[in-house]
Amino acid sequence: MTPQRNTARREGASWAILWPILCHRPRRAREAPHDSKAAELAIAVEARRRDSARRSLSDTSAFASPALADDGGGKPPPVRSALLPLWAAVPVASGAGVVLDAGFPDRGMWPLAFVGIGFILLVLIGRRVGGALLVGIVAGGSFYLAHIQWASLFLGPLPMSALVALQALLFAAGCVAITLAYRWVPRAWPAARPLLPVTIAGLWTLRELVASSWPYGGFSWGRVAMSQSDSPIKELFPWVGVSGVSFLMVLLVAFVINALRMTELSPVRRVTAPLLVASALVAMPAWSVQAVGTMRVAAVQGNGPAGYFDERGPDDLLAAQYAASLSLFGEDLDAVVWPEGSTDRSPLEDASTAAVFDHISAEVGAPLIGWGITEREGITYNTQILWAAGRGALDLYDKKHPVPFGEYIPDREFWRPFAPDLIDLVQRDYTPGSTDPIFEIGGVPVGINICFDIVDDQVLRDSALKGAQVIFAASNNADFGRTDQSEQQLAIARIRAMELGRSVVNVSTVGLTAIIAPDGRVVQQLPWYSPGNLVADVSLVETLTPAAIIGRALEGMVAGTGMGSLLAARLWRSPHNCSRSRSSGGYREDCPP
Repeated sequence: MTPQRNTARREGASWAILWPILCHRPRRAREAPHDSKAAELAIAVEARRRDSARRSLSDTSAFASPALADDGGGKPPPVRSALLPLWAAVPVASGAGVVLDAGFPDRGMWPLAFVGIGFILLVLIGRRVGGALLVGIVAGGSFYLAHIQWASLFLGPLPMSALVALQALLFAAGCVAITLAYRWVPRAWPAARPLLPVTIAGLWTLRELVASSWPYGGFSWGRVAMSQSDSPIKELFPWVGVSGVSFLMVLLVAFVINALRMTELSPVRRVTAPLLVASALVAMPAWSVQAVGTMRVAAVQGNGPAGYFDERGPDDLLAAQYAASLSLFGEDLDAVVWPEGSTDRSPLEDASTAAVFDHISAEVGAPLIGWGITEREGITYNTQILWAAGRGALDLYDKKHPVPFGEYIPDREFWRPFAPDLIDLVQRDYTPGSTDPIFEIGGVPVGINICFDIVDDQVLRDSALKGAQVIFAASNNADFGRTDQSEQQLAIARIRAMELGRSVVNVSTVGLTAIIAPDGRVVQQLPWYSPGNLVADVSLVETLTPAAIIGRALEGMVAGTGMGSLLAARLWRSPHNCSRSRSSGGYREDCPP
C-alpha cells in the first residue's frame, strides 16, 4: 500500500476528510486481460483492494446512508458501523444532554434543543444494542440531572437521583429503539428514504409518551417541545399540540441528518431540502383567536412561608395571602385567584379560615378561588375551592396529578424499607382527584388545574373540551427556591395558552405569578418572592384549537407509526442471508442487496 493510502487510512475517522470520503465512489474494475489465469489474478487483486478499502472506511461509512452509497457496481455496500467509537460516543452523549437542557428555561437558548437532539441521534447511528443502551443512559442522565436539579431542594439528592435514574433508563430504551430503526429501516425499504426520519421522530415521541404516563402517572417534565415557548415554531402548538411539536422537532433533525447522508446528491440539494422543511415549519400561520368577552381577574401572590420545611406559625400562610389581597378591596372584579399552598387550614373545616374567605369575597364583590387540604369520606385531597360570601363553597376541584413521592407515597409498604426516614417525611397521602375541572363563575366556564396538572396533556385538554373559556393555574413553588423550576413551569403555562388558545392566569405562592394571553405572551408578571397582586381583563375564548380536538389521536398516530415501522422493518429483513461481525464501536454486516 502506498504512503498516500496509509495516510488516508489513519485519518479516515477525522472530520476534516469525512466529506470527501463519504462522497468517494470506488473505481470499476479494470478491463480483464485476455489470458484466463491473468484475468483470475486480476479479479482476485481487485476484490482484495475493494475489501481493504471497505475496512479502511469502516469507522466513517456509517454517516453515509447505506442505502444510498455505491460500491462501484450500483449496489449498497455491506459494511455498516458506528460513526464514533464507544469511547468517544459516551462523552459526546453526556455533552448532548447538557446542550439539550440549555434549550429550556431558564437559559432558554431554544436552538440548542435541536443541537442536543442532533448529537444524540448521531451517536446512535450504527451502534450495537449494548452501546446504544449505554449512550442513552449517559445522554438521558446528563439531561435530567441538569434539567431537574431543583428537585433535590424538596426531595433531597437521593430521591432526585432515583428519579433521574428512572428517566435515564426510559430515555435509553428509546435510544435503543432509534438505533434499531437506523439499522433495520434502510435495509428493509432502501427506496423509502423519508420513512426513516418519520420512524425516528415517532419513536422519540413514543418514549416521551411512555415517560409522561408511567410509572405512577409518569413524569412529563423535559419533553423537547417544552423548550420552544419563544421559538419561531411556537405557532405550531395550537395546530398539533405538545407531542406534535416534539415529533416535528425530531423529524426536522432526523431529516437533516438523513439528507447529509445522501451522498449521491449534490451538496446544494443536501442543504436545500432541510431548509425547505424548516421553512415550512416556521411558516405555519398563527391560530386566529376570537374573543367573546373578557373577565376581570386578580391573581394574588402572598409570599408566605409555603415551603414544606419552612418554619411558620399557625396562620402565617393565610395572613400573608390576606395582606397581599387588601389593595384589591373596592376593585371591580369578577374573580380573585389564590395559589396552591395559600392557607393553613381548610375553610370547609375551620371557621376562622372560612370567615377570612367570606370577608375577601364580600370586599371585592366577587368569588374567591381559594385553596385548602380537604378530607372527605376519610380521603385527603389537594383542592381548589370556589367560595362566595354568604354562600360558602360552591364547587371543588381536586388535583388530578399529585406528585408521587412528594405529595403521596405509592406502594408505601414496598418503598419504606429502602429509605424509611425519607418515606416517613411524607405523612399525608393526597388522592388523585376525579372532580370536574370546570368552575362556573358569573356564567363563564373556567378551567382549573393545580401545579403539576399543567404538564398533563389530558387534564388541560379536558378543560377546553368541557367548555373552559379561560384557564386558572394555581401552584406552590416555594420548595424549589430561585431555581429554574418556576421558569420552566411558566414556559409550560405559556405553551398551554398557545396550545388551547386560552388566556392563562398562572398564580404562585412565591413566583412566578403571571397573566398570559392566548398567544403565549406574558401580559403582566410579579417578581420572585415579592407579595403583590395582578389585575387584568383576560380574554374569553370559545373556539377549540385543532390541538385540543385531535391532540391525543395525533400523539397516538405518530407514536404508533414509529413503533409500527420499526416492527415491520424487523419482520421484513432476512437475517439468515446476513453474516455479522463486530467492528470498533459498532458492528459489521454482510447482506445481499
